Amino acid sequence: NLCSQIWQKPQDYLALPLSIGDMMAAIERATAYSVRKPIAVAEPIEMLGSSDVMNSLRQRIAKVGPTDSTVLILGQSGTGKELVARGIHAASNRSHAPLITLNCATVPANLIESELFGLAAYENRPQESIGLVEAASGGTLFLDEIAELPPSAQARLLQVVQGENRKVGQAQTLPVDVRIIAATHKDLKALTDSGAFRPDLFYRLNVLCFELSPLQGRRKDIIDIAEQLLAETCKRLNKPGLILGEPAKEAMLAYHWPGNVRELSNAIERAVILADEGAVITQALLAIEPRTEQEADIQGDADPNQTSLEDYFVRFVQDNEEHLTETELAAKLGISRKSLWERRQRLNIPRKKTQQRGRRESS
Repeated sequence: NLCSQIWQKPQDYLALPLSIGDMMAAIERATAYSVRKPIAVAEPIEMLGSSDVMNSLRQRIAKVGPTDSTVLILGQSGTGKELVARGIHAASNRSHAPLITLNCATVPANLIESELFGLAAYENRPQESIGLVEAASGGTLFLDEIAELPPSAQARLLQVVQGENRKVGQAQTLPVDVRIIAATHKDLKALTDSGAFRPDLFYRLNVLCFELSPLQGRRKDIIDIAEQLLAETCKRLNKPGLILGEPAKEAMLAYHWPGNVRELSNAIERAVILADEGAVITQALLAIEPRTEQEADIQGDADPNQTSLEDYFVRFVQDNEEHLTETELAAKLGISRKSLWERRQRLNIPRKKTQQRGRRESS
């Protein structure tokens, strides 16, 4: 059976005379195909919510899924980009084949090319290594945080989108059949315009684009998602009988959810852990706080097309850090200096090196 798998793959034909190294590499590839290929077709992905936004998203996934076109998914952190990718794969003609996922931000830049595209054999390493592109052969490769992909890897990925893969250290390319779905929470068009992302790759990825709505933009779905998360968490933690109280529901609807569904899931898990068995989940157990007046002011002044409080924070800090000290910035935002520092670190907004202590005086 293993030999038949080797000969059935057109990219794995073996020319004579045959070396032991070539045979071992072909066997490794065939083993990888055999191990990674799932037995059953991927199950349809359940997406909770009855809002118009969610109904439209389901319909679009059903249309896009059966195609082989590349897909770009845009959305804030926690909005369900990976869930949408899984839904597209499950609705595709590739659902019997692997869905391989890689978060590009989690792999060091010096390793990501061999991780993705594989490593050719060389003198001290007689066997090739299988990259994720090859592992996803016949299926789908989902690349989350695509904006973090280094330039050299972007060039290789462009070849993959065009149907070819070249391993690190290998001169020739081999045909590859894989669908690419990419996602990011960053403005990829702006990065392309600034030269930080290859324009040719951007246009290849941006054949079909999904822009996911933040949770606060579809409040009709909040309670549906929360109750489903509560049922799943109660089962997982073996704490039956918990229900959401009305004040807790009202607090959920009033909260801005900057972390979206991921933050909602964390709040539910926290409440389940702290609640007594059979109790009612309260706002205090959820530990979600309403916006301060200062944060509300920031949101009120912001561009209505921007829906993330994190976006407002970033913009406010960058627009005002030239003429306000850290203490003044924190006061305007209604947070402590420590919270301001922590958010700077999390959102990657370094302080200007030229910033001086105290209010700047005009000469």
